[in-house]
Amino acid sequence: MDNTGGPPLCFPDLNSSCRRLLRPCSESALLYTLLTFVSLLTVTLNLLVIISISHFRQLHTPTNTLLLSLAVSDLLVGLLVMPIEGLRYMETCWLLGRLMCALTPYVSYCLLSGSLGNMVLISIDRYLAICDPLLYSSKVTLNRVKCLICLCWACSLLYNGCILMGHLMWPDRFSSCHGECVVVISRILGTVDLFITFVGPCTVMVVLYMRVFVVAVSQVRVIRLQTAATTVTVAPTAKISERKAARTLGFVIAVFLMCFCPYYYPAFTGEDTSNNLSYFAVLSWIMMMNSCANPLIYALFYPWFRKAIKLIFTLRILQPHSREVKIL
Repeated sequence: MDNTGGPPLCFPDLNSSCRRLLRPCSESALLYTLLTFVSLLTVTLNLLVIISISHFRQLHTPTNTLLLSLAVSDLLVGLLVMPIEGLRYMETCWLLGRLMCALTPYVSYCLLSGSLGNMVLISIDRYLAICDPLLYSSKVTLNRVKCLICLCWACSLLYNGCILMGHLMWPDRFSSCHGECVVVISRILGTVDLFITFVGPCTVMVVLYMRVFVVAVSQVRVIRLQTAATTVTVAPTAKISERKAARTLGFVIAVFLMCFCPYYYPAFTGEDTSNNLSYFAVLSWIMMMNSCANPLIYALFYPWFRKAIKLIFTLRILQPHSREVKIL
């Protein structure tokens, strides 16, 4: 088909092609530059987290293993989801074919659910560390945490396969023309998904961190009384570090909730959730920016992460026995 003089099409040779929205060259260049920068920043920062926790033996703790799982999820968002979603919204056409149209939303939803599951596990981990410190080391072991992480990801794959079964089997059923990839989750499924993957887990996290906050305040009072009575302050040091870790991870979860809440706006209003909504791009990018925010939070609050970055960039991790370096 010759579309000379007509509206630009996604696929000029197809009569059923969708129309393409042409952007000025300067605007396209700016948007692609921003996309590349955000995507590379997200991948680089999370890769630093993954290398740090994986390389240094002192960081092989249950809590850091959960952070490692979260960083893997965030890295995949920056590596896969951000470029594909950016291409979709900047080209205003789906150019990757039917198979990728089926798989891309599934991968994105699995990463979303997996991240949320990791956040819940982190909340439980901090709750046990603060509220039951004497039994924490016996209850929370590295092998148990690894098993829970695997279970979390397996549940995410299975659950989202059920939610998106219709789309996986028939990815173009809501497409009105060739060059669209429309994902629609019905109001009923959207409401179920809202409670299973957001309201329920977020309620658990908020309740646990409220409990952690109350216990942490009471511990501060006890430590102040002990400090006033004796000059020996070695005993409560571990508790102080645990509270600092809980505060940092609480901040991570707060940012997580702020980024993810807008994404569920259609479900909150009782609408069908569709990536074809005019405002959906804004909601999805707010959500994806959380993957870039997490390692920035680590850099601000975790001295071990800043030290690990310094060792990585100076290539000292290539030296013999660098895994045994004291990083904490």
